[in-house]
Amino acid sequence: MCDQDHFEHDRDNHEALGLVVTRRQFGVLLGAGMMMALPKVAHAVTVTESEVTVATPDGMADCYFVHPASGTAPGVLVWPDIFGLRPAFRQMGKRLAETGYSVLVVNPFYRVKKAPTADNGSATPIPQLLPLAQALTETTQMTDAKAFIAWLDRQPSVARNRKIGTQGYCMGGPIAFRTSAAVPDRVGAVASFHGGGLVTEMPNSPHLQAAKTKAQFLIAIAANDDMRSPNEKNVLKETFAKAKLPAEIEVYAGAAHGWCPPDSQVYNEPQAEKAWSRLLALYGKALA
Repeated sequence: MCDQDHFEHDRDNHEALGLVVTRRQFGVLLGAGMMMALPKVAHAVTVTESEVTVATPDGMADCYFVHPASGTAPGVLVWPDIFGLRPAFRQMGKRLAETGYSVLVVNPFYRVKKAPTADNGSATPIPQLLPLAQALTETTQMTDAKAFIAWLDRQPSVARNRKIGTQGYCMGGPIAFRTSAAVPDRVGAVASFHGGGLVTEMPNSPHLQAAKTKAQFLIAIAANDDMRSPNEKNVLKETFAKAKLPAEIEVYAGAAHGWCPPDSQVYNEPQAEKAWSRLLALYGKALA
């Protein structure tokens, strides 16, 4: 989960070093409806995109669905960070679809509010968003995971004979872990980028639940998260090794918590592109 004090401290440090735009610059960009443009996909396929509504046991979830315009492709379920479903994640989902995947990007806070759920995007103060995130429980996460994957499996563009991938950012990391536990027969690949709360002391810790599946894992850890919890990567490595599950676990040097989305104030393009390449490698192996 995002920690406001650490988030502010990290952002200040990166601004001082010139590694990110300042809050004033970011506010100008945000006000103009702009964000960092992601690099184009080589040999991108033509895609079809739409806003969709997915029925869950708790209501109707507003989501973004994008997939190759022809044929079938492996499904991917994307869990956003605490700032929710927004243009940056639509851009990320579309880019992934252009490489050959049918991608559903969800609004995890649909029970309370339709997207956008953060009034100022990733510039929204985290304390305003914590109640939304804290309302999501293990039960709601796994219930939603089952509903979203069932919806994907009903789509003509999704290949039923191939496993589904899931990826999460910040708070979405542990939800992606739990997705694999909720639907272990369908999820073949799980990716977490600057995930918060992957390892806890509870018996239902996301990493323990994920270790009971047969998925392959990519866990990309922010350097500053590793500084605060240096043993977490070791616990993850030991847990997945014991379970005999393939898991690529790496600390991304110089990358601060939140470095992947292109609208993040700590967006780090070189390290975000490295994470992107490793994601494609994971899906290329696990969802083939």
